[in-house]
Amino acid sequence: MKQQRLIGVTHYSAWSIVRNGLSGNRGWTRAWRDPAPKPAYDVVIVGGGGHGLATAFYLAKEHSLRNIAVIEKGWLGGGNTGRNTTIVRSNYMIPGNTMFYERSMRMWENLSQELNFNVMMSQRGQFHLGHSPAQMDGLRRRGNVMRAHDIDSELMDRAEVMRRLPYLDYSEKARYPIYGAMFQGRAGTARHDAVAWGYARAADRLGVDIIQQCEVTGYLRDGERICGVETTRGPIRAGKVGLAVAGHTSLLAAKAGLRLPIETHALQAFVTEPIKPFIDHVISSGAAHFYISQSDKGGLVLGGDLDGYNSYAQRGGLPEVEHTLASAMALIPSLSRLRLLRHWAGVMDMTMDGSPIIAKTPIEGLYLNGGWCYGGFKATPASGWCFAHTIATDTPHDDNARFTLSRFERGTQIDEKAAGPQPNMQ
Repeated sequence: MKQQRLIGVTHYSAWSIVRNGLSGNRGWTRAWRDPAPKPAYDVVIVGGGGHGLATAFYLAKEHSLRNIAVIEKGWLGGGNTGRNTTIVRSNYMIPGNTMFYERSMRMWENLSQELNFNVMMSQRGQFHLGHSPAQMDGLRRRGNVMRAHDIDSELMDRAEVMRRLPYLDYSEKARYPIYGAMFQGRAGTARHDAVAWGYARAADRLGVDIIQQCEVTGYLRDGERICGVETTRGPIRAGKVGLAVAGHTSLLAAKAGLRLPIETHALQAFVTEPIKPFIDHVISSGAAHFYISQSDKGGLVLGGDLDGYNSYAQRGGLPEVEHTLASAMALIPSLSRLRLLRHWAGVMDMTMDGSPIIAKTPIEGLYLNGGWCYGGFKATPASGWCFAHTIATDTPHDDNARFTLSRFERGTQIDEKAAGPQPNMQ
């Protein structure tokens, strides 16, 4: 790898904390620059969330590209990166997904060191509950696939789950009877905004321009080829343009004349008032489509299912609020005494098979990273790494080779668990 050019940003270390503490904390530099957009770049990445920032970082770090810009219509991490439930896991079993998400998990485990920024990765483990003999058979199959690929997985019976998670409802009248669970010990959570800040800071050190408050309004073309973007801060020419805009993927693609098999839905999340340490793992239920963990501040972070209608609004409806909170109380009755502190929604780009697209598009010069459904945050490192490889080399890496746009024409979907929204386009 070529020697990398580093912009003058403070390297975080114990010594830098001591030195700046003794000097009144006046010596810290900006985490990243705020440059004006240049007229042209080799690569422009549209979207300043985790995936876009990670792509720019790995383009610079792994492929020695330097003339790169990330453009974001709002502020960094203001979209889905800052609106998810922060769960990181790699318990996938369909070819294409299995090793991709395991690559991401392995990258998560060293990400704070790689970025020189604490992303607060907490490998507290995830319990995926089984509520029937059939579900336990499904978890056994999934676990066997994981173990065959050297991914950690442990199947637990009811007694072991009861010992580890004594606060669940194990009564005879439980709405969701507990038969057992699949446990992945390396799974856990990370701090979502820290991931965006860490990638932004690391990319900036390698010379990437991060341009906020710069919305894409159209594309520059040279014949049929896309050669840049029109923005609210003027035209920016580029050799290649990559889209990583989550729930707005179909809108930006439509501006280029590209129709995608993607719908956008709202997915809600919730946080309770803070309490003392109570839930020290991630717990999920496929039957209820519910998941819960406890944040470092003490609040319980809850997530549920889609609202069930297409929307670009970053808020959800009351039916899903009721469903999620009812699921929480059914599984953990003691939560009934807690007060809900706040709730919000992210806009999810949903492909028809529930798996992403990381590929060149049929339009020359335009590359696509989208369709993440429920898997976007946990995929951030591998998504950026594979998208950078695809943009830099014009060929996919083995780990994203199946995530093509053309698979929907061929009928070769990667259907992990029928997680796509609905089979018709709106």
